[in-house]
Amino acid sequence: MYYPMGIYSITYNWTYILVIIGAILSMAASAHVKSTFRKYSQIRSGSGMTGAQTAMRILDKNLLTDVTVNHISGELTDHYNPSTKAVNLSDSVYGSGSVAAIGVAAHECGHVLQHANGYVPISIRTALVPVANFGSKVGLPVCILGFFLGNMGQTFISLGILLFSFGVLFQIVTLPVEFDASHRALLQLESQGILSEEELQCTRKVLSAAALTYVAAAAASILSLLRLILLFGGNRRRD
Repeated sequence: MYYPMGIYSITYNWTYILVIIGAILSMAASAHVKSTFRKYSQIRSGSGMTGAQTAMRILDKNLLTDVTVNHISGELTDHYNPSTKAVNLSDSVYGSGSVAAIGVAAHECGHVLQHANGYVPISIRTALVPVANFGSKVGLPVCILGFFLGNMGQTFISLGILLFSFGVLFQIVTLPVEFDASHRALLQLESQGILSEEELQCTRKVLSAAALTYVAAAAASILSLLRLILLFGGNRRRD
């Protein structure tokens, strides 16, 4: 005889604590990076360069003249878009001359250098984007559907867990990509004399705090995957 757990037990099972732990880690990391960025946003660099000027200089020195630097709205919404070849810098970075802003701008240029140099992990991450987005959205619904399908249920559950795993894999692959981009950023800032050694120490703290958000995101994804496996992995037809 088959005994489904039911939607109530799926939703309110004790394993929900894993999701709570992941959420706490993510919120703590986000709060830390924001406070660290605000702290070092008060320290102006001796070079007097802004985030935008820093990005332009790094790109120019590396002969990446086909990449543009744009101003976008928001706080810490900075990113590099490889499809449009644009480094997009937020309000708090684009026109700011702080060591924090310069570090963030250089970090985004680090991603440009990764693409230009054929850095393998970023190629893998880019390839994972569509399947990771799809898997993160439909993985859980497919598992729930499989839970109520009887004989075919386990196939759907396995498929749902596999789909969700792509999102987790994306978060894991993101870690070396982000750490490497920060490493490249610091090397550029030092070799081009944009920041002094003391200023580099401040910028390193900002980039390290930012890296923790990706570590927390990866941990939260792994915990969510573990919850799916605990909830649905034991689903079997019992006699």
